[in-house]
Amino acid sequence: MFKKIAYQRLLKPILFCFQPDLVHKVFVKIGHQISRFSALRWMLRTLYGSPDQFQCSLTVDGVHYQSPVLLAAGFDYNGHLSKVLWDIGFGGQEVGSVTAAPCTGNPPPNTTRLIQSQSIQVFKGLRNDGAETIIKRLQANPAPEKFVRGVSIAKTNSADCCTEEQGIADYCQSFRLLNQAGIGDFYTINISCPNAYGGEDFARESSLRKLTAALAQIPCQKPVYYKMPINLAWQELQPLIEVIHQSHAQGVVIGNLNKDYRALRYPQELKNNEYRGGLSGAPCRELSNELIGLTRQHYPQMTIIGCGGILSVEDALDKLKLGANLIQLISGMIFNGPHLINEINQKIKKIS
Repeated sequence: MFKKIAYQRLLKPILFCFQPDLVHKVFVKIGHQISRFSALRWMLRTLYGSPDQFQCSLTVDGVHYQSPVLLAAGFDYNGHLSKVLWDIGFGGQEVGSVTAAPCTGNPPPNTTRLIQSQSIQVFKGLRNDGAETIIKRLQANPAPEKFVRGVSIAKTNSADCCTEEQGIADYCQSFRLLNQAGIGDFYTINISCPNAYGGEDFARESSLRKLTAALAQIPCQKPVYYKMPINLAWQELQPLIEVIHQSHAQGVVIGNLNKDYRALRYPQELKNNEYRGGLSGAPCRELSNELIGLTRQHYPQMTIIGCGGILSVEDALDKLKLGANLIQLISGMIFNGPHLINEINQKIKKIS
């Protein structure tokens, strides 16, 4: 209770006085520095609890997780925070999205808080240091022994990757480099980023079939998932999932940002009516839940990673009850504090 009150009444009001891009940058730097000192990491574990303390471990596609709660891609996109994430209770993370070439991303602001709507407007444009640099960083900074570190892969946000052929080659380059280096406990192919040249051009059945076929030619011993859009009706999404199922990938992440701004509860929060990028948090919750349930119903053996709108313990449990094997979050940690991970782990422990 103390951690919750301290975040909500002391730390959060201060943090929310500053632009979220700046807060994110500062927290990544602080987290990276903390990871270098065992005493500081011990203090975090004492405060929040590492996931192995909660006895809610599970194995998914041959990968053992100490907790089903993971940090979603988009926060630690350059791979600096694995050690600290373990210390605050995450069982794993997705680094990235990583692209074959470095990306400077879109012009700022890249994130905007929509506080009443419990959402963050995201317009990053796949900013990251590029696959080769991130691979070297992850090699030099191993994750804690029991921490699962996946890597999300997207196509480079560049006019040079606009065609279908260029996009496939770009995905394959990153996928090949990661597999050759043996970096990543699993891989997620992000086909649903709204902030890149060409948009979601591989969220089409014909293009996705070509992409899955090309990636299948690259030797890979790790689980492979595809991150799906959530603004498609089931009759549009199901053919995409069928392509993924036929490709022998292990499953899907459901799902990415909400691109429908009508989902905002308080649209007046938008500055200058800027409808750019996508929405995280609460606007994703119901769409994600519906598609998780339908996917589990039609593909009972497929792995589902539930993502989108986890702002409370109840939100996390809903996704697990609907059929998600694992869950991912970012916005819940921002709006409600890192103690949320501890609370979810505690509840899973009680009901398991």
